[in-house]
Amino acid sequence: MSLALAESFDARRFGALLVKETRQILRDPSTALIAFVLPLLLLFIFGYGVNLDTARTRIGIDRRDGSEAAVSLAQDFVSSRWFEVVDSQPVSILRNELVAGEIRGIIVIPDGFGRDVARGGGSIQVITDGSLPNTAGFVGAYAEGVRTSWAAKHAIEQGRVAAPQAIGIEHRYWFNPELLSRFFLVPGSIAVVMTMIGTLLTALVVAREWERGTLEGLMATPIGMGEFIVTKVVPYFVLALCSMALCTLLAVTLFGVPFRGSPWALLAIAAVFLIPALGQGLVISAVTRNQFVASQVALLTAFLPTMLLSGFLFEIDSMPKFIRLLTYLVPARYLIPQLQTVFLAGDDWGLYLPDMAALLGFGTLFFAIAIRVTRRRVA
Repeated sequence: MSLALAESFDARRFGALLVKETRQILRDPSTALIAFVLPLLLLFIFGYGVNLDTARTRIGIDRRDGSEAAVSLAQDFVSSRWFEVVDSQPVSILRNELVAGEIRGIIVIPDGFGRDVARGGGSIQVITDGSLPNTAGFVGAYAEGVRTSWAAKHAIEQGRVAAPQAIGIEHRYWFNPELLSRFFLVPGSIAVVMTMIGTLLTALVVAREWERGTLEGLMATPIGMGEFIVTKVVPYFVLALCSMALCTLLAVTLFGVPFRGSPWALLAIAAVFLIPALGQGLVISAVTRNQFVASQVALLTAFLPTMLLSGFLFEIDSMPKFIRLLTYLVPARYLIPQLQTVFLAGDDWGLYLPDMAALLGFGTLFFAIAIRVTRRRVA
């Protein structure tokens, strides 16, 4: 049957189709699993399991000097907020713990350290695991910070003036003063949740109807293409917003993530993002018409790019130029900065509007493709 013969919009038919789609969602346990259980699991993983903070890094100390200065410096490492001293042994023993991953660095306070300090010098050795370059850099930088702070304090205690610095640096971190990774990982995980519900769930459910033949039967009725598209996406649009609201509530109450923006801004951001997410799901289902294939395509084209190329886990500016260009094709790239801003900084419509316009462009493209592909395959 040609879709050109479809009748005009009928409110009664439209309402009946919405009720039918809603009932189908309520009867399907896998929908509730993906919409509510899986998002909670992701929140707990990124809220508690994934920790990019560098505080309390495990280290060992090899103190080869028995002077008061060496003992004082070792004690400063023990009481430092950045390190957890788990062992004090010679390097020959600590190296095995370093290789095994039980510690992330070794601080060596050499013999004669106290004598060198009395002469105005004094240096330490920092041994780290180069297979973890980021952690190694953190250990080295923080170890030097502890030593510098100790040297200044020790000089004052001994009645000497610490060497003046040409430039004094005072660090101030806006929006996330404690530099807790949870504060940007949890809002980012909400983007992953919305991608899964909008794209993966829509692709699976519509593809299931293609497999069973129920969708072709539906398309054989006088339903218009606009009614078909709207009745397919509206229930999942509402479902995704409910899941987002649940995740936001848990993020604020359970994980302590600040929410400095307005609920209306968050609602607008989420609603605009769901347009390309749902459209992409419809395109995948119309092209594949198979649940297994649809799930694989959704994972490859939506879930993985959201995880890896959106700025969620990895800074986009640190990526190679070619990969940075690819990130502009990932809708979540425009969502995650908005979520992090509305949570940590507050409403900033000057930042929101350009990203929302980009998301609307993606949505228009996906829905146009979905309508074209569906018409070609049903006609």
